[in-house]
Amino acid sequence: MSTYSSEELNELLGHFSLPQKEYLIKPLTDGLINDTFLIFDAATPLYILQRVNHLVFTDVKGLMNNIQQAFKYLKGDDYTRITLVSPKTAGSHYISPTGNHWRVMTYINGSTAYNTTEDANIAFEAGRIISRFNSLLQQADLEDYVDTIPCFHDISLRQEQFKSTIKTAAPEKLEIAEKAIVFTNTILEKLTALDLAGLPVRVCHNDTKLNNILFSKETNKALCLIDLDTLMKGYFLYDFGDAVRTIANTAPEDEQDHSKIIFDKKLFEAFINGLATNGSFLTKTEIEILPWGAVLMPFLHGIRALTDYLNNNIYYKVAYENQNLDRSLSLYSFTQKALNHIDYMEGVLKEKLG
Repeated sequence: MSTYSSEELNELLGHFSLPQKEYLIKPLTDGLINDTFLIFDAATPLYILQRVNHLVFTDVKGLMNNIQQAFKYLKGDDYTRITLVSPKTAGSHYISPTGNHWRVMTYINGSTAYNTTEDANIAFEAGRIISRFNSLLQQADLEDYVDTIPCFHDISLRQEQFKSTIKTAAPEKLEIAEKAIVFTNTILEKLTALDLAGLPVRVCHNDTKLNNILFSKETNKALCLIDLDTLMKGYFLYDFGDAVRTIANTAPEDEQDHSKIIFDKKLFEAFINGLATNGSFLTKTEIEILPWGAVLMPFLHGIRALTDYLNNNIYYKVAYENQNLDRSLSLYSFTQKALNHIDYMEGVLKEKLG
């Protein structure tokens, strides 16, 4: 999290179409990429102010257009609407004199998010809101959306980046990461053989981890999805797999005690029950391949974390030197557990989604 004074942040807010006053501003620290702040009027939280990391998202204009387009559809009795606050100048966001990109969105008061859960109702609601999100965006025109991170979930690209990094990484890091490197090469052989060509391309969230879902503090009903920077064309397989890796597993992403990393069948089935409430948009081909999404997505996050570790942590924020390696090993542990449950997942999906 970059350091900004209250005066600097209030000055930034002055460039948006907001009532001009002194706001109380508190940083939110969960995000790994952007800098995020919660804006209060007295004790009432009203807005989210974010600095979009333009080194990661190089086409911020296209990214913001994606979000604006999606917000036209992401609303309804069972989906809580978020809106962008317009800057006083033209466009969807403000670019500061230092070249930073800032945006403001409305905040849903009384909402909360969870990194993990042991509550089957939370898992059900996550499935319901993710399938609702995707069903609402069926109306969207694919041509209106740019790829905010090209080839984001392209396993061939991640393989190429990984192998290139292996050639330049420090010998001591290669030695420390030997176990993760061996696992990477083993799973790559399985996943590069997946045929995704027959799947329909959709406008997807592409980062549906549990803490990107807002829930009502009062009822635990899922309200909407947040962090839409990766919203772009993709396969529902991606949204499914990312959700499963953070819902069926109750351990944190960088858990070092792998005995705590489990594939929780109760939570998985609750998630699928929620998914089924809006699941009619899925094709037979999509349903059949979904279990592999639960293997693919934790692995993709794992190989990216491992590659970043070997690259000296230039992408993800880290709290300590080996955190990316711990993330990778934890994600790989769940990858293996999901792989062990392929037949089980196929049976549940066939029963629940037909």
